[in-house]
Amino acid sequence: MEDIDNIELKYLNLEDYQELKEAMIASYTTMPDAFWREGQIKKLIDKFPEGQVVIKINGHIAGCALSIIVDYNTFEDNHTYKDITGDYTFSTHTNDGDVIYGIDVFIKPEYRGLRLGRRLYDYRKELCERLNLRGLAFGGRIPNYHKYADKLSPKEYIDKVRRKEIHDPVLNFQISNDFHPTRILKNYLEGDASSKDYAVLLEWDNIYYEKKSKKATAIKKIVRLGLVQWQMRLYKDMDEMMQQAEFFIDSVSGYRSDFALFPEFFNAPLMAGTNHLSTAEAIRELAKHTEEMVQRFSKLAISYNINIITGSMPEMVDNKLYNVGYLCRRDGSTERFEKLHITPDEAKVWGMVGGKKLQTFDTDCGKIGVLICYDVEFPELSRILADEGMDILFVPFLTDTQNGFSRVRHCAQARAIENECYVAIAGSVGNLPNVENMDIQYAQSMVFTPCDFAFPTNGIKAEATPNAEMILIADVDIDLLRELNQFGSVRNLKDRRTDLFELKKK
Repeated sequence: MEDIDNIELKYLNLEDYQELKEAMIASYTTMPDAFWREGQIKKLIDKFPEGQVVIKINGHIAGCALSIIVDYNTFEDNHTYKDITGDYTFSTHTNDGDVIYGIDVFIKPEYRGLRLGRRLYDYRKELCERLNLRGLAFGGRIPNYHKYADKLSPKEYIDKVRRKEIHDPVLNFQISNDFHPTRILKNYLEGDASSKDYAVLLEWDNIYYEKKSKKATAIKKIVRLGLVQWQMRLYKDMDEMMQQAEFFIDSVSGYRSDFALFPEFFNAPLMAGTNHLSTAEAIRELAKHTEEMVQRFSKLAISYNINIITGSMPEMVDNKLYNVGYLCRRDGSTERFEKLHITPDEAKVWGMVGGKKLQTFDTDCGKIGVLICYDVEFPELSRILADEGMDILFVPFLTDTQNGFSRVRHCAQARAIENECYVAIAGSVGNLPNVENMDIQYAQSMVFTPCDFAFPTNGIKAEATPNAEMILIADVDIDLLRELNQFGSVRNLKDRRTDLFELKKK
């Protein structure tokens, strides 16, 4: 360490060949003639210059990484090193491939222990992301296997290495650098007596990879959410109420929001005109407006180029009363979601029943889920949606008391942490003295995140002023969720003990 003045990562040049050859010979003492010829290095540099890098210390080669790009699907699961390199000619390299395949990496013995290999692998990962390739792969040697070959199969050996019962310098290093073993390759590298000619196929997945599409549109990665904290007030008719709804949609779309979220039962003010009826009859009258309201919201979604989550509304289906909402996409399509868990008050006062539909929805901003109010207090529902690939969970709610709001708020935040997703909640404020069972409301609309270094320390991305009519705008980064899932301080989805339990829809 005292003699090191400079460490730099550089592209490999053909002028470096003689020093490279000497470094390889010094690094592979157990494998005679294990060095690339000058013509082979020239081919690699000509075909894929970005894939050939060296680490130099004080101007001299300390390590090297060589790689090619391959169409991974063209190779059998049990390919050999000779197969992947095209009999060492690198004819298998193609710029139209989808995986960077590592064909060599080494650090000279005198520089081992300085974590220089990590720099080489980090460079490959960054290159893979920059080129938008699916991932990295290579056959990893297991040089200590010869000591255990008479007692352990390759699989047993690898299991013991992963449990730290056996030290294997190569495999331990690969696993610590986020590579995962996918299969054992037999007769992989000729002459590798230390590994008994076995290798472990190791892979790293590029979580930012986007498959090339022929469509002009692409899934957005930075998504802007617009939450409507709706003031309950009296309206003379549905036209006046939808005028207010359009005002909010206009406002959030003016900030180029991708979603507008309305609260649960935001259309309850229309029940003021049926106050002479019983509460059960009044809400069934309100349900008669639902079809028209959805059609109006769908037109607004198209006109303002925004995805609208309509909050929720009552709806009659086969003489049963449900609490439902609609996703009105900006492309004109609509989909329906249902409240699955009805509160005791909804059942007793209105005769409402719970729905049966639980699913994620595809949008131009990725997969989303919607749970209406009480449903967010049941963690199984959001976990199922997370297993289906949900990135953002929307929760329209209606609560009359602060303790009711606290249940929704704290459960929603827990869902963000445990499911590694964003959660947006929107509620109504104010009062409706002329509407039975909808007298007063308490709300604070919020956007929650997981709790890790890339997110706010308290897990709150944005929050509205409590009990005030307003909109809340917040940006969420979908790529941060992918990174969290793979490299987070804790990994709530990956670390589940599915060997002990399972959760599935009936």
